[in-house]
Amino acid sequence: MKRVIKFLILIVCTSILVGLSSSQGASVMALPPKEDLPEEILRMQMITAARSPVDGQPLSAGEYAQLQAQLQKVPPPKLDPRIRDQVFLIRLRKTLLQLFPFLDI
Repeated sequence: MKRVIKFLILIVCTSILVGLSSSQGASVMALPPKEDLPEEILRMQMITAARSPVDGQPLSAGEYAQLQAQLQKVPPPKLDPRIRDQVFLIRLRKTLLQLFPFLDI
């Protein structure tokens, strides 16, 4: 009988301690704050501002479209054929050294 009474006292004390400790902690928020937009809505929004790929300046959507069209019309400058040949030879040498490290070209 004494064991049952001690066990009941232990259960009551434990439940009181657990109840008090859980209610005194900081309140837990299950939902994000209202000002935080969900990812689904952010994905659906249209982007109206962009940055220039040339210099990183902020551009409007129209300016960005104009810049993209201009970049597509004007091809990038060509590399001098002698420099292009040198780059090819350097890449070839690097590949050969990876395949045949004992050559020491």
